[in-house]
Amino acid sequence: MDKEFEYYAILGVTSQATLEEIQSAFAALRAKIPQEKRDKANNPAYARLVNAYEVLSNPTRRATYDSLLAETKSLESINLVVTTSRSRIKISDAEQVVYLLLDILPPEQDAKQLPLNLSLVLDKSTSMQGGRLSHVKTAVELIVNKLTPADTLSIISFSDRAEVVVPSGKVENPLAIVGQLRGVQASGGTEIYQGLQAGVQELRKADLTRHTNYLILLTDGHTYGDAAQCLELAHRMVGQNIGMSAFGLGTEWNDQFLDDLVAPSGGQSNFVEQPHEIVQHLQKRIHGLGTIYAQNIGLKLNLHRKVSIKYGFKLAPFSQPLIIDEETVYLGNLEGHAPVSVLLELKIGPNPVETRLNLNLEVVADMPGPQLRAQTFKHTQQLYVLAELGQEMPPEKIVEAVRVMNMYRMNEKVWQEVEAGRLDVATTRMQHLSTRLLEAGEADLAQQAQQEIEQISRAGTMSLAGRKKLKYGTRALIDKTQLGNNKQ
Repeated sequence: MDKEFEYYAILGVTSQATLEEIQSAFAALRAKIPQEKRDKANNPAYARLVNAYEVLSNPTRRATYDSLLAETKSLESINLVVTTSRSRIKISDAEQVVYLLLDILPPEQDAKQLPLNLSLVLDKSTSMQGGRLSHVKTAVELIVNKLTPADTLSIISFSDRAEVVVPSGKVENPLAIVGQLRGVQASGGTEIYQGLQAGVQELRKADLTRHTNYLILLTDGHTYGDAAQCLELAHRMVGQNIGMSAFGLGTEWNDQFLDDLVAPSGGQSNFVEQPHEIVQHLQKRIHGLGTIYAQNIGLKLNLHRKVSIKYGFKLAPFSQPLIIDEETVYLGNLEGHAPVSVLLELKIGPNPVETRLNLNLEVVADMPGPQLRAQTFKHTQQLYVLAELGQEMPPEKIVEAVRVMNMYRMNEKVWQEVEAGRLDVATTRMQHLSTRLLEAGEADLAQQAQQEIEQISRAGTMSLAGRKKLKYGTRALIDKTQLGNNKQ
């Protein structure tokens, strides 16, 4: 849009400004112009100021202007880049597999620097006493000192009940916040819902439309009797523009539950093996929230009737398995300099004749810069079924992504076999995984896999520590691969 018609910018207010704010801004700017220069005919700058005020101070004219502005801003869209492992497949009476990589890239305009509205929900149950709680406090202290006075913070501690340690408020006095945090003492059981509910209540005290709203959970144990309530709340948070990530400390917590908990908002779940690692996990997650291009990204799939999704995995900005049995797959935010990248494994049904299959992808996202909600971006990828094929090599980035993702999936299948009591099959799979890890140069993970083979043979199950080290270790290999790709 021509700068002459950027009325909000001319008045120095946001598109969310109230009538009173608009009137105040106009009065302040007008007062700076000498009386003799307040002439629309001879002073273009004054004419622009008056025109902006006349439009934005009139509700009907402002609504029309906002509508035109939205149409213009929607052209400044995010970019969708779709790559498939192959664009042509052969006529066949059998099912075939094709991988699809979707990269959601930032638009060309600058990202919107929304202030952060953050709630830290900290487990203080008895098992957190000692080093764990101490390191959590230290990590949170460091995070507090990295926030700005424009950010809003609340801190919740919970065991079998929740306590608001730091009520929602601007981060204007970090020392006072740290002082309140130091008084938290470990006691009680673990009921995560109590903490989540209190965290959401504190987040809602801020204007959710003007912030990047995020809840981070740190816990070291299983929740008791309230898992269903937690998951219901996680789904409601999406509709309130609140994201969530969760970090498990030690080995006792339920990794599948945390995966399910963050899935509705496209958040991250991760394993903090040693208490001193808490700092780096929190810093990485909060750093990404500082710059937001798009929020609440949802992927809607309208694939051909002969195409279905076998598996989905989010590769960037962090690795996370996707829940793909719902109409919309939520992918979180487009943040920082990293794309949101998704790898889908597609099952192609039998096709005995030549044809063309349309793979329709639709991305819906909120754009915080121009304040646009539910913007839609579409892409159709075509897959050809042919009688004769030339040689087609899959793109290297898909080959590498599939390679490391399959190591993660192999480990997950070992756990499934163990739970089903098929220990011989589990042991064989784990041996294959150990070999793959050695070939990839991951000696520590390969050694852990060997230890779990012995554990399965001896105890009929994997160790809690081994289960998490392999699950999140193989998941981290995906992060390494994406980091290398982004540098290229």
